[in-house]
Amino acid sequence: MLKYSRLRPWIWLSTWVTLLAVALYSRPLMPVDETRYLAVAWEMWLREDFLVPFLNGVAYSHKPPLLFWMINLGWGVFGVNDWWPRLVAPFFGLACLYLSARTCRRLWPNSQVHFIVPIILIGTCYWGIYTTLTMFDLIITFWTMVGVNGLISVWQGRALQGWFLFSLAIGLGILTKGPIILVYLLPIALLAPYWANNRKKKTWISWYLGIIGSVIIGIGIALVWAIPAAIAGGEEYRNAIFWGQSAGRVIKSFAHQKPVWWYIIIIPGLLMPWILWPSILRKIWFNVRHLRLGINDPGMRLVLIWIISTLLVLSMISGKQPHYLLPIFPALGIAYAVVVASLSEKDFFSGRWDMLPLAILFFTLGTSVAFISEFSSSLNMSDWSSEIVRWWCLPLIGSGLFVIINPPDIGYRRLSSIFLLSPILVISMTGALKPTLSRAYDLRPISTYIAKLQSKGYTIAYYGKYHGQFHFLGRLDKRIVITGDGEIKAWLNRTPQAKIVSVRGAMNDRLPRPEFFQKYRDKYLLVWDRSTVLANSKAPQRQ
Repeated sequence: MLKYSRLRPWIWLSTWVTLLAVALYSRPLMPVDETRYLAVAWEMWLREDFLVPFLNGVAYSHKPPLLFWMINLGWGVFGVNDWWPRLVAPFFGLACLYLSARTCRRLWPNSQVHFIVPIILIGTCYWGIYTTLTMFDLIITFWTMVGVNGLISVWQGRALQGWFLFSLAIGLGILTKGPIILVYLLPIALLAPYWANNRKKKTWISWYLGIIGSVIIGIGIALVWAIPAAIAGGEEYRNAIFWGQSAGRVIKSFAHQKPVWWYIIIIPGLLMPWILWPSILRKIWFNVRHLRLGINDPGMRLVLIWIISTLLVLSMISGKQPHYLLPIFPALGIAYAVVVASLSEKDFFSGRWDMLPLAILFFTLGTSVAFISEFSSSLNMSDWSSEIVRWWCLPLIGSGLFVIINPPDIGYRRLSSIFLLSPILVISMTGALKPTLSRAYDLRPISTYIAKLQSKGYTIAYYGKYHGQFHFLGRLDKRIVITGDGEIKAWLNRTPQAKIVSVRGAMNDRLPRPEFFQKYRDKYLLVWDRSTVLANSKAPQRQ
């Protein structure tokens, strides 16, 4: 049997630290999601109201408060800062790596799968990128894994501990992102007779009573917050958190329809670079062809239910985003790790053939970075591409050449080589794009400018839909007024000391110049004086 015991935790831990450090240094808080969530946490801090979240002075019902509570908890210890909020979600991602290994050790105690699966997860490019973002999905992934481990505990005879963990996962999962946690956990629990098939038939009554009790307790945990918040937040907020977070969100999702098969199409791209390992692909095809899918293994059955049931339910909902799939990534990683652990020496292609697809990918990406200006100028896209740091092509091209010239041996060396290519890719692309990200997404300059205007007594209005993107970065303590075409003049006539913030696709010499502007994505953010807009109402309009 090939040995993978050299894949110690320090390998994936140091990779996590490196990816996080590079992200903190190289990219700003990304609008509109990261800046919005920090704005909600900031208003919670300012108001000292930890019951009802607010965004720009309005009760914020789109997400429950757990992330905002944790950010405020860190601020209470360390003071208000930029770095703590950017560590909260990544710490949950790190915990997911640990839980993935623990889950495998419990399901396959005599296997080496637990050494492999954290390497698979942190070595997946999409996971590596997402593990540095201040979002909810890695947190809900963590609670999914806690719930799965609770079910495993019940199955293995520790019922009290297991149902406690399952209840806790449901309750805190709801407080993280709403009832979506039930989509990830309930099918695994309800279909337990398929995977936990060594239980006696008489005990299934207690199993399903445990599910019902855990769901009730989990919902009760969430209601400890939701009921007082609903009373304090008013009728609109109450309807939003009790309806909008469940059935209402499903109904509204039909406004962003994607086809049923959309997730199946995008999953291969999200599993880079592992999807380009020929030895594994051949082994998977061999297992499928000869029906050696491990379906007699309770652990593999659990993993398959975890993946398939989640995909089926999410595919039936028309509103789809790639990050909704993150809670099944541990299951995908576990299934992949089981296949890796089953490889024998004869299953491996020769080194050069095994590394060729990845070498081609890295050489292609490196060449693209090296000649991006030439490519983009022919496509009239040189405005942003000219800022790309082209010397970051060297790690990409160098890695591609190295694994072909000096291909790694089989076993853990081959796995480690492919694993290391993922952080090299993520770090290289982040480094290459650093100037572009800073110019296009760093809203600190305009946020600071708005803060100075507010300190001088100006009322600030935003022309269009405001997502809170300036509030935390500028440490704003006053609302920004929302305005538009039909009301802007009337509002300006009532507000003698005012400024207008707007977005425009391009600077227009035929219109007056704003008093402040900065690049934002492929557009401009502009600040207008009241007198300018009263004289020319088209000035703040999006062109």
